[in-house]
Amino acid sequence: MARRPSPPDDESAVPAFSRRSFLKTAGVGAAATTVVGVSAQGEAATILGPEAVTLSLKVNGAVRTVSVEPRVTLLDALRNHLDLTGAKQVCDRGGCGACTVLLDGEPVVSCLMLAADAEGHEITTVEGIGTPEKMSALQAAFVEKDALQCGFCTPGFVVSGTALLAGNANPTLDEIKAGLAGNLCRCGTYGRIFEAVEAAAKAKRG
Repeated sequence: MARRPSPPDDESAVPAFSRRSFLKTAGVGAAATTVVGVSAQGEAATILGPEAVTLSLKVNGAVRTVSVEPRVTLLDALRNHLDLTGAKQVCDRGGCGACTVLLDGEPVVSCLMLAADAEGHEITTVEGIGTPEKMSALQAAFVEKDALQCGFCTPGFVVSGTALLAGNANPTLDEIKAGLAGNLCRCGTYGRIFEAVEAAAKAKRG
C-alpha cells in the first residue's frame, strides 16, 4: 500500500499561497520582464513628460522643431503646430486613411502615431508630394480624371497612391485596389480614383 509522504518537520518552510501573493508575484514578474527587455537591447528607457518636450521632425525634407506634450499624435503636430493641414482629421481611429502620410516612404495613419515616435524618420505629407503650381503625376491625374467630389479624402489617396507607384510602376487594377484599401471615400469616387492611379502610372512610365 502506497504511503503518503510525511510533511516536513518545519511547517514554516512551506510557503503560504494566496490569491494576493500570486497577483503580487505576477506583477513583479511582468515588471522584471520589461526591464530585462530594455537591458537586452542595451538602451536606457527615455521618460518624456508630462510637460511639453521639444522634438525635431524631418518633414518634407526640412527639419522642423516642435514643442508638444508626449501624448500629441503626429497628425496633431503636423496640423496644429507645423500648419501642414493636408492630412485630414476625420475618424481619428486609423480607419479612414484621410490622415495618411509617408514614414520612410511607407504609408502610415498619422492619427495613431505619436509625434515623439516619428523622430529620426523621414516624414512626407501631401504638401511634400507636389504643389498647385507643380503637381506630381498622380495629383495631375486626379485633376484630369476628376477623381474627387468633396475632396476631403483626396490627400490620403494621393499619399497612398504615391507609395504604391513608388514600389510598383505598372500596377494592375487589383493591385491598385489593394494598395488603396486603407483609404475610404464617402463620396464613392473609387472608379475615377483607380483611373487616376492607372493614368499616373502610364505617365510616369512614358
